[in-house]
Amino acid sequence: MNNGDLREIHEECGVFGVYGVPDAASLTYYGLHSLQHRGQEGCGIVTVTPDGEFHRVKGEGLVTEVFNEDKIASLGGSMAIGHVRYSTTGGGGIENVQPFLFRHNTGDFALAHNGNIVNSKELRRYLENHGSLFQSSSDSEILAHLIKKESYDRNAPRIFAIEEALNMIEGAFAFLVMTSGRLYVCRDKYGLRPLSIGRLGDGYVVSSETCAFDVIGAEFVRDVEPGEVVTIDHHGLRSRRYSEFRKYDMCAMEYIYFSRPDSDIEGRNVHSFRKETGRLLYEEAPADADIVVGVPDSSLSAAMGYSEASGLPYEMGLIKNKYIGRTFIQPSQAMREKGVRMKLSAVKTIVKGQRVVLIDDSIVRGTTSRRIVRMLREAGALEVHLRIASPPIRTPCFYGVDISTYDELICARKSVDEVRESLEADSLAFLSTDALFRAGRRSGLCLACFTGNYPTALYQSIEEANRESKN
Repeated sequence: MNNGDLREIHEECGVFGVYGVPDAASLTYYGLHSLQHRGQEGCGIVTVTPDGEFHRVKGEGLVTEVFNEDKIASLGGSMAIGHVRYSTTGGGGIENVQPFLFRHNTGDFALAHNGNIVNSKELRRYLENHGSLFQSSSDSEILAHLIKKESYDRNAPRIFAIEEALNMIEGAFAFLVMTSGRLYVCRDKYGLRPLSIGRLGDGYVVSSETCAFDVIGAEFVRDVEPGEVVTIDHHGLRSRRYSEFRKYDMCAMEYIYFSRPDSDIEGRNVHSFRKETGRLLYEEAPADADIVVGVPDSSLSAAMGYSEASGLPYEMGLIKNKYIGRTFIQPSQAMREKGVRMKLSAVKTIVKGQRVVLIDDSIVRGTTSRRIVRMLREAGALEVHLRIASPPIRTPCFYGVDISTYDELICARKSVDEVRESLEADSLAFLSTDALFRAGRRSGLCLACFTGNYPTALYQSIEEANRESKN
């Protein structure tokens, strides 16, 4: 199916790490399965055995498709890092599936990354001019080459090379670097990507989201701070700041859409955040209607909040087919038009004759929203009032989300009423940016895709990015 038609926005990637716990590969498998919503294109696990041997299994597809008992059994050791991938910079292909494994005379190491490096072109050019050879087109590989570039003191502790490399990188990232005896856990200085540490027995686990801790029975310890490198080894946890500049500008879309509702991000539960956005959405944009319906799955929490605040009954007016899976066929246009129906179905006996408040978490291209509105009308809904639990997405994202051009964004050049007309809804309203801060109970968030205020330097203009994406 044409994924551009069926999904409004793609997740980023997810990383998971284990130090000092037996059967680390099995734990990583379960951790990656918990993070599967963050990437479905490929996944991999690298482990280190007690004698310092690195072993890797990776492949394209879902976690359950890439791994089986034999493959996991081949990954011995009590240290591991894993990765689930949705391609951002660099595109697809098995060579871009992480973790990356690097052999070097100063010691082998593996690396996994979530996010996007906005100065990747400049760094790649610099490294290639200094003799680096890249084995992938992913920007994640850049950190490895920066760590291994020629330095004055090859015998200095690796942490100094890592810190120097991180200070050359601009963008959003959560990096895991695993050597034969240590795990380095790194987070960008803007705090754009989530990364948490948990305790399991005598060892530690690290994850993009805390939901993975619950699955394996780990206890949450703390979040990795912006601009921090945490070293995990036989000494336990040790912390260093590679940058004195640090902000807590968590990507708002982590709360709104990407993360699982049972995850906590910097002390705020995702379900609670979304439910509060629903309540605030009713305060800002009430609708004269009969029932509230949420778009499964990420909008259900906001729909519950809207229902509670409004007193309107929350109904399951849309059902998601959880067994659609993925398909690589290129269907006919007639089949593509039925794509949303394969994924979502309207419950006719619930919506027929009703004025429906339809709650969705965001609108990117608008294709899916329009088809859902039509679907509800065909099922007998008298009116469809669309309420979006986030502001209009008006500008591209350069931090690991696949909205890189204005042309992809229906709200970029249209007024709210023009968008409403395009989506064929009876009314349309978006949540304010102020409400996001209130729902998160925080003063810092990255709202770049809503406001165009980017927290980092971009190194290329948005117009350049637009031209490049069209070529």
